[in-house]
Amino acid sequence: MVPQWARSLRGRVTLIATAVAALVLIPVGAGGVAVTRAMVTAGVYSETRDTAERIAFEMRGGVLPIGAAIPVPHPSVDLIQVVGADGRLIATSDAARNMPQLDDVRPSSKDRAVNTTNCLPNQCLHLTAVRVTMNVDSPVVYAGRSTPDLLATRTVDVIVFGEIAVLIALTGWATWLITGRALRPVRIMRGELDAVHVSDLSRRVTQPPGDDEVAQLARSVNSTLERLERASEQQRQFASDASHELRTPIAGLRAQLESAQLYPSDTDLEALVESSLRDTDRLEAIITDLLLLARIGSRADAVRERIDLAGLVQAELKARNDKLPTQVELERGVFVEGVRLQLARVLTNLLDNAQRHAETTVRVTVGKQGDRAVLAVENDGVEIGVADRERIFERFTRLDAARSRDTGGTGLGLAIARDVARAHCGQLRVEDHTGGARFVLRLPLSPRASR
Repeated sequence: MVPQWARSLRGRVTLIATAVAALVLIPVGAGGVAVTRAMVTAGVYSETRDTAERIAFEMRGGVLPIGAAIPVPHPSVDLIQVVGADGRLIATSDAARNMPQLDDVRPSSKDRAVNTTNCLPNQCLHLTAVRVTMNVDSPVVYAGRSTPDLLATRTVDVIVFGEIAVLIALTGWATWLITGRALRPVRIMRGELDAVHVSDLSRRVTQPPGDDEVAQLARSVNSTLERLERASEQQRQFASDASHELRTPIAGLRAQLESAQLYPSDTDLEALVESSLRDTDRLEAIITDLLLLARIGSRADAVRERIDLAGLVQAELKARNDKLPTQVELERGVFVEGVRLQLARVLTNLLDNAQRHAETTVRVTVGKQGDRAVLAVENDGVEIGVADRERIFERFTRLDAARSRDTGGTGLGLAIARDVARAHCGQLRVEDHTGGARFVLRLPLSPRASR
């Protein structure tokens, strides 16, 4: 059964890092030991061969006295013997005087020098055998030394692989600590997310400093929570608005019908039907606007297209029959990406609002400012105070008694317009305008607008 710690991301990363360290360090350690042994062996054979060659050279030149102790050229190579073809010991160094023949290998005429090893009863040797001459009865010089401890024992192997084991363990331990520290913000975020409830989506996770993947994850989580909170708030607002704004026309309609039921002879049927239809129309308009507010930004309305704002304005004005003239100043080639029906609804609401409050004229302009498309709707009515420029975008808000329900609006037009602007990554605001009101919609230009 897999332990619990190994199922976690921290455990898996630690196991992977440890395995990678082992796969790298073990071959490197084995290769290092092998290279070290090879270098030491080559060095030993270089000394023994050089010694054997020098003694053979001196014998060929008659410099080496027969029967006398052989001088040692390399202090480390102190075992030297010259053995005749009959196996008789011709000469020896002091260190090899009382030793048996160092080896019985005899180099051939083709390969006059042979490196070899031999283990005597009390020690093992690394030595080189060299023929003095190419004659069949040529004596052989044996020059050797005790096998170095590095080659004779496994001490170096134990030390190296012990260090490798420690390094692998340190790698796993360090990875465990580092991964735990790196994932600490994730654990904190998980705990904070567990504390988020549907009834309270206002909480946010702690965003760590920097701009790494964890910080980006925290920002995405907070952005998602913000959208969920906004959607939940829209649902609550929808229920509140529906219960608040629908109650009055429904109550009025019910009162009229109950009165007609109680006093049928005193009821003007034509007036009752006309009043009931008027209240029904208002109920339908409010419900339609509330449903649109609840649906703005959802995937049901996510089908977007490239829209020419000047063409949209012209098409809307052509379909309208307003009481006041509308002046236009339209720049061609101002394209945005959006849902045509929603943007048309924004324009309709802004024009309806302007027509209700204008004195003599309404003006619409379309243009560009940097990377933004700008659509402005102006009227020469009453100016909107700075303190009221945000409040008028709230649902069912009217600034004075003159803006009553009898003017034909539901009180949701500007709220719908702003929500649509935000759903299109834009903004709708009231700007300074002497002698009237000016509503300005700014949207990102389409990436293909310059083509």
